[in-house]
Amino acid sequence: MTRGGVGRVVAASLHQAIADELPARLEFYESWLKPESLREGRLGVAPFGAALSFLRSEGGAYDRIVERAGTYAADWTVLGLPALQRGLLHRAPSWVRRRLVLDVAHDLVRRSFPEARAGGRWRKGVGQIEIRGSVFCGVRQAAPGPLCGFYAATVKSLLTAFGFAVEVRVDRCRAVDRNRTCLMTLKLDD
Repeated sequence: MTRGGVGRVVAASLHQAIADELPARLEFYESWLKPESLREGRLGVAPFGAALSFLRSEGGAYDRIVERAGTYAADWTVLGLPALQRGLLHRAPSWVRRRLVLDVAHDLVRRSFPEARAGGRWRKGVGQIEIRGSVFCGVRQAAPGPLCGFYAATVKSLLTAFGFAVEVRVDRCRAVDRNRTCLMTLKLDD
């Protein structure tokens, strides 16, 4: 990723999700998500934002695509972890593991977009993640519904990969209510 650009994993996962969900429209989206830019890790915010804007006009496809992209990003992130870290994450006690998995999620958010940051905590089996600067939620006009599906799917997939059954709910999205942050609640299934 270059300074001011979108992270390689995020951009590539969105490209793959579009290829899976809207294969007939892939060539159209490659006008913005250029494969050579994805390979070189230099996709700018403007072309990524344009692709997201057009996706939101594709009916219900936006939610399916960003959720699939979030799942891909989580899967690829887990595969990219050093074997020692992956092993530790699988063997740690659950209270340590869930904290470590949130650290992986925070790192993925940070690498997704230079201005993005995440903070979170667990309390009695319920977690909260607050995301600042989401590239998915930066819109000019208020959106009719949350646009945080990418991050919600990413967090759910990361927790699932390390043995947790979890429900993720978007409580606040900056695209909807013009707050500075998005907020998700994570409820572990016992």
